[in-house]
Amino acid sequence: MYVTHLSPVQRMEEADSKRSSRNPTPVMSILAKDIGDLAIKEKNLYSPILKTWHPLASGVAVATLHSCYGSELKQFIAGLTELTPETVQVLKSADKLEKDLVNIAVEDSVDSDDGGKSLIREMPPYEAENAIANLVKVWIKERVDRLKGWVDRNLKQETWSPGANRDNFAPSSVEMLRIIGETLDAFFELPIPMHPALLPDLTAGLDRSLQLYVSKAKSGCGSRSSFMPELPPLTRCEVGSKLLFKKKEKPQNPQHRGPQNGATNGTDPLGLPQLCVRLNTLQYIRSELENLEKKIKTCLRNVESAQADITNGLEFKFELCQAACQEGIQHLCETTAYKVTFFDLGHILWDTLYIGDIASSRVDLLLRELDPILETISGTVHIKVRNRAITALMKATFDGFLLVILAGGPLRAFTRQDSQIIEGDFRSLRDLFLADGDGLPEELVDKASSQVKNVLPLLRTESEGLIERFKRLIADSDQSRTASRGKLPMPTTTGHWSPNDANTVLRVLCYRHEEAATRFLKKTYGLPKKL
Repeated sequence: MYVTHLSPVQRMEEADSKRSSRNPTPVMSILAKDIGDLAIKEKNLYSPILKTWHPLASGVAVATLHSCYGSELKQFIAGLTELTPETVQVLKSADKLEKDLVNIAVEDSVDSDDGGKSLIREMPPYEAENAIANLVKVWIKERVDRLKGWVDRNLKQETWSPGANRDNFAPSSVEMLRIIGETLDAFFELPIPMHPALLPDLTAGLDRSLQLYVSKAKSGCGSRSSFMPELPPLTRCEVGSKLLFKKKEKPQNPQHRGPQNGATNGTDPLGLPQLCVRLNTLQYIRSELENLEKKIKTCLRNVESAQADITNGLEFKFELCQAACQEGIQHLCETTAYKVTFFDLGHILWDTLYIGDIASSRVDLLLRELDPILETISGTVHIKVRNRAITALMKATFDGFLLVILAGGPLRAFTRQDSQIIEGDFRSLRDLFLADGDGLPEELVDKASSQVKNVLPLLRTESEGLIERFKRLIADSDQSRTASRGKLPMPTTTGHWSPNDANTVLRVLCYRHEEAATRFLKKTYGLPKKL
């Protein structure tokens, strides 16, 4: 005697009748379970009898059930717009039902000629996992887009003010990392079976958002080159004049003048304290990346489907942000250093240092202005990047010192005796960064100051010796081959100052306050005696 039960068509009609209910999702899950139960009954009760008429009675039955539920599922998936727990429940129920139906079909057709292949072809996959994956990708995109929008909005309002927290980094960075942590928590709370497969999409999106934050944190700050002054043309002052110039020339780079105390207004987003906060912020983000990676590993360990991936060494790195932080810290160190040297302290370098009487325009004022700047950096910048920031400032200061000597404009002229004063000033500048052993390591200072140290001996070399060195360097260079017969070519300015660079030697001659240098420059290049 047959057991009375609803037919597949009746099951579908019952689902249709409930489709208008407020919560249709559970209906699809219930329907999947009912059809699974129906398939088991079909296999156990009816198929053994029906095999008398059809060798694949169970297979045909479950293929029909598969098709009927598939039609309902297709309509359900077409109407999905977002990922909800109910949606995932239905899709997981559909996936389980499909696997059960396929197993029954395979078992029933194992002895058939084609092993049940033709029957399986009549059961196109539901692709429930793909549907889940697509919804998760939409969820990820929405979260990432929301975070990018947040970065755009909040960094426009960020003031980069020190003192907002104990470690002097931007509050927006703390908030951003909190949002990322909550996003990761929400992702691992999704009731889905493929966290490891979809996690790369999420981490890549978060990585790009972090990279965007880092990029915006350093944008608009300028660069090393934007603060470097243009070199003035080579010329001469009148030798023998009590005044080394007829009238005071206009500043070499008026747009680079800074305030007299070497510090900017506290509200200036590009002031020294604010640049220090930007540096700290990038260092903070870089340090927190490791914690984010540890958090991901911990979450994965709690996901059963991820155990095999963890065993195989699955790793998720925020490589874009890591590289952006590394480059950004270097960029901000250099930018801060060259802004301080050539903008904030430009008035000392160009308008004061070695102008007029060398003995009364020495480096002391520059040292006094540098001291509080070093204190600001030491007191504000995180210890892990502090030495990098101070080293960059040291290199910029040495560059500025050398530029004054080699490209300080026609207001400056040096005698061989002045070289002793300049070398003493240079030692004082080095000592400032050594700070009696409390500053930078001596080997680091030696390395950064090597270029200045190599050039300074030219200042005490006799003019005749400089002229002979210059001629020899020109003769050994490629430029001499293209020069007109009997004339020395003008060497190219490379900015790589060296005693073996013809342009460097020529500049020392141009600023040499001595008759022999004047005659040589006038005869060789027609450089004027006076402005």
